Amino acid sequence: MTARLRSLAAQWTVLVPVFAVVLLILTWGRELPGWVVVMVTLILAGAVLAAVHHAEVVAHRVGEPFGSLVLAVAVTVIEVALIVTLMIDGGDKSATLARDTVFAAVMITVNGILGLSLLVGSLRHGTAVFNSEGTGAALATVATLATLSLVLPTFTTSKPGPEFSTVQLTFAAVSSLILYALFVATQTVRHRDYFLPIVKQSEGRPSDEEEHAEAPSTRTAMISLGLLGLALIGVVGLAKGVSPTIESGVDAAGLPHSVVGVIIALLVLLPETIAAGRAARRNQVQTSMNLALGSAMASIGLTIPAVALASLWLPGPLVLGLGDTHMVLLALTMVVGALTVVPGRATPLQGGVHLVLLAAYLELAINP
Repeated sequence: MTARLRSLAAQWTVLVPVFAVVLLILTWGRELPGWVVVMVTLILAGAVLAAVHHAEVVAHRVGEPFGSLVLAVAVTVIEVALIVTLMIDGGDKSATLARDTVFAAVMITVNGILGLSLLVGSLRHGTAVFNSEGTGAALATVATLATLSLVLPTFTTSKPGPEFSTVQLTFAAVSSLILYALFVATQTVRHRDYFLPIVKQSEGRPSDEEEHAEAPSTRTAMISLGLLGLALIGVVGLAKGVSPTIESGVDAAGLPHSVVGVIIALLVLLPETIAAGRAARRNQVQTSMNLALGSAMASIGLTIPAVALASLWLPGPLVLGLGDTHMVLLALTMVVGALTVVPGRATPLQGGVHLVLLAAYLELAINP
């Protein structure tokens, strides 16, 4: 019976990504009626779950930290393509799109995904245990990238407004790429052991079945990798498709337009959120931390160079500098994150603190 259920699940996770891409092609650039929006939303949710399944298949084959890196980079590459596409189509309205999206991704990953993972892991296993060396290095890189790309433009004087000059933007883009590449090399080659899950031996309980399951074949992993790409294309593309409906709802509710970007970011980051929560539940909190901080890092390290390149032919301004409120939230997030990471273990309190910071960001997005 169990084998049959797994077979049905496998078939379902193959069909949904394909159907999501077909639906994306049929609906791209069109005004959608209400019933189509409902169907798109359901398929989008299915594509999220399928993406998580295929990401875990790939991760089981290649092991950590490569598994979390695959999902983080795949989501971010497609997200960057979406941002650049929207900037090309959006005119002056898209001047702050890259900044808002990147900052939303940082707050959702560092406070939302990380906080949820710590809360789930500590509630289920007493304390959430992770490697402070690897997690601390990741958090330091995220803090540096966020400050160079999102804080400094507010204080530079070469151009009016929170914008970089061409030389400054080039420096930020090159620095982002160098730091991200250096981190990936550290995570996957020289100090891979800093990013491997830590298992508490004192628990005296056997690991989950997934820990002992035979690794999938290379062919199966490659198929899952391809289906993961299809699922993520479907997630991001369908999220863009329903964005006009979301935008209309936000405007009808009298909320700031920036809320649309937050909602889209939440949808796009759903696969990583679910994957991180499941890893924390299996007492693999380090994998969850790799997903959270790796996604934040990839979001900055790949988005800033991409929009810097796109700004060469885009006529409008590129506003990257954060406002005062968001800079305070970013600074508080990094201070709290450092205090969380240093001990290498966390209780539900730390998870709750990060989730409250995410709630504060969402509240201020709705009521600035």
